[in-house]
Amino acid sequence: MKTVKETLEYILSSITNKEDNITVEEHQEGDMNIIEIIAPKEIIGKIIGKEGKIIKSIRTILNLSFHQEKFIVKIRE
Repeated sequence: MKTVKETLEYILSSITNKEDNITVEEHQEGDMNIIEIIAPKEIIGKIIGKEGKIIKSIRTILNLSFHQEKFIVKIRE
């Protein structure tokens, strides 16, 4: 996995089922890379976890793995 997007997609596929309608979009805003997770409401709960622990862990893994890149991970319905 060479990019933040590929790594995020891999982590999300491990957390959710293959048939869940989850997409990851990536775009630039200045020097910041914005990565958006787009999923149905019922799946967003799995991604966020209790008190946001899962999404915080995902962000931590991505920040440690790609510390040289500037990016933000957002969740959208």
